[in-house]
Amino acid sequence: MPIFDLIMGSNFMSQKVLVVLTSHDTLGNTGKETGYYLPEVSHPVAVFERAGLTVDYVSPKGGKAPMIGIDLNDPANAAFINNPEKMAKVENTLNPSEVDPSAYDAIFYAGGHGTMWDFADNSQLASIAASIYERGGVVSAVCHGPAGLVNIRLSNNEYLVAGKKVSVFTNEEETAAGLTDVVPFLLEAKLIERGATVDKAPNFQAKSVVSDRLVTGQNPASATGVAEKVVELLKQQSPSLTSSPGWAG
Repeated sequence: MPIFDLIMGSNFMSQKVLVVLTSHDTLGNTGKETGYYLPEVSHPVAVFERAGLTVDYVSPKGGKAPMIGIDLNDPANAAFINNPEKMAKVENTLNPSEVDPSAYDAIFYAGGHGTMWDFADNSQLASIAASIYERGGVVSAVCHGPAGLVNIRLSNNEYLVAGKKVSVFTNEEETAAGLTDVVPFLLEAKLIERGATVDKAPNFQAKSVVSDRLVTGQNPASATGVAEKVVELLKQQSPSLTSSPGWAG
């Protein structure tokens, strides 16, 4: 095989991120709609793509994932909504059964309250994330996305989050949102039960942390920071991963 092909087949091949979106569209018994929160997808995806990463989307049920937070005054949101290729992907997400974990270098659980109903107990997604992590990849999540981390166990049967520092939507933020009695569990409390230490900022202020190859963020304001930290970890694994001018690592 020519040396060029060997090079292109290793470090210079584009790395891939699997973005996980919720399939759940009902906010408990409130009669309100929910889903994934667009800024927690549009902003991170912009960072990933500027760095040369390929992005795929999966949801617990596959198919169209319900979207909320559609503020078109947000340039990242507008760019996402107005991109037919991106919209086709989020309206035709992969089913977990269709995902080959070995194809991905990182997984990113996007937030939105819908995640609280369908991320934690999805054993297929947990298995995908554990496989990516144990191959040396990055597991990441923002806001309510860390609901997907709650039941991930590694091959030693330990929880992925045990002994790690995480940043998640806090008990105080859930209270401020008026949804403490609506969500099926409190995310901060559940991750502490699993052995994690929660590192928190004041309500709705940006906070993202790295603990080994686990990257988490507290709220929507943290989405870009999580993505930047994921890119930084992946750059350490592949010198070919680049960033555009203006990207801050």
